[in-house]
Amino acid sequence: MYRFLLTPRWWAINVFLLLAVPFCVFMGTWQLDRFEARVDGHRDATARAAADREADPRTARPVDELLPVDKQTVGDQATATGRYGEQLLVPDRALDERPGYYVLTLLRTDGGKALPVVRGWLPGEPDPAAAPAPPRGEVTVTGALQVSETPGQDGVPAAGGLPEGQTGAISAASLVNLVPYDVYDAWVTLNEGDAGMKAVPPAAAPDSGLDLKAFQNLGYTGEWFVFAGFVVFMWFRLLRREVEFARDAELGILPEDAAEDAAEDAAEDSVQDAAQDSREGADEREGGDGAAVAPEGRERRESAPAAR
Repeated sequence: MYRFLLTPRWWAINVFLLLAVPFCVFMGTWQLDRFEARVDGHRDATARAAADREADPRTARPVDELLPVDKQTVGDQATATGRYGEQLLVPDRALDERPGYYVLTLLRTDGGKALPVVRGWLPGEPDPAAAPAPPRGEVTVTGALQVSETPGQDGVPAAGGLPEGQTGAISAASLVNLVPYDVYDAWVTLNEGDAGMKAVPPAAAPDSGLDLKAFQNLGYTGEWFVFAGFVVFMWFRLLRREVEFARDAELGILPEDAAEDAAEDAAEDSVQDAAQDSREGADEREGGDGAAVAPEGRERRESAPAAR
């Protein structure tokens, strides 16, 4: 009954099963590992950000030694010396679930570049008159190093068309169009708010949280395992169908489709046989009448001269 498993068709089906199921399981496991790695990264980044808030400022290093900013250096204590220049406001920034804005001031260093420094946070709508002016003269700032923001990132508005003196994202790409000098591809948030403003706590490194990508990995995990189960289910379904067909063939039971085809063939044969019998009967009747008429004609023709 199971000899059909040795046919080329079933060899191909079995090989596909043996390759597809391990592949689906491997891909599902890989996606699950990616999700767990993101969870671990989020946990580590959260713990690191909390530690950065309590970091000792005496461990601060010059900002040039910490660049470029990566997951290892983000949040580290950085220090820089220079003179404050242009001041900008960063709207739509919430702190402790309260709406407000950042006060961002560019620190022009001796190297010619400017370091964006978030001096603090104020509640309400951005108001240049309410933002404290930066200190004059040379200053040394110390704070947590942060990576440049991207519009649309968590907490970073993507809308443009802001009034003069405001910027949506704290990044070199955005600030280079607002100031006439080079800008560091990083920024610093002061450990203590300047001029009575509230300090902005350092954020975790980007792509280290439970964002949409993490849950996509979890969704892909489920999809791959579903695919593996579907392949096994279809193999068993095909096997059961083939076994039932072989069992019916041994018992002489035709499938419904085959029975209908056989009935149609039998009906056509019956119609053809009836038509053939009808034609043969007509031929016989025509032949019999001719034989009966012919002798009678001959008898009349033969008796006609005797009458004369």
